[in-house]
Amino acid sequence: MKYKISSVFFPLKKIILYTVGVLIIACEPSLRHVNEIQENEDQIYALNGKVLRVVDGDTAEMLYNNELPLMIRFEHIDAPEIRGNQPYGIEAKQVLEELCLGQEVTLITRAEFDMGGRIIGEIINANGINVNQEMVKKGYAWHFKKYSKNTTYATLEKEASQHNLGLWRLESPMAPWDFRKR
Repeated sequence: MKYKISSVFFPLKKIILYTVGVLIIACEPSLRHVNEIQENEDQIYALNGKVLRVVDGDTAEMLYNNELPLMIRFEHIDAPEIRGNQPYGIEAKQVLEELCLGQEVTLITRAEFDMGGRIIGEIINANGINVNQEMVKKGYAWHFKKYSKNTTYATLEKEASQHNLGLWRLESPMAPWDFRKR
């Protein structure tokens, strides 16, 4: 589920999201004021930073403007879970590390956050590759259709499945959203 900076769930969440929004704006003069972000849901931001660590196949931490760590939830995708030892969970993390760990990257975002406070977006790595799409293309993540209607990801997933790439080598791959329900 995606939430805007302006969302109010409980006071702590509001404070965290507002603080992150203010810090992003304070660090990047070209970004607009928080009130303008709230009013313009279609505004897209490009934030540059360095990927400090990869948590799993769809989450990483980026140091923005050499001072603000941002936890990123990769938009449009859902990767196998490391917790619970889902098949290809560790491999998905390793592929994501190969694609962006230690690199200067660009985060493309609408300044939306998930329930865990992670900023949602797509990462373009130092080689100009859309990392989110590459994870699906290589077969290490699913297109997260519940939150994304992007047809590019649907096509990439279908092609990876047809070519038995990555997790699609499994006889019956289980989507992470189903694995988490077990």
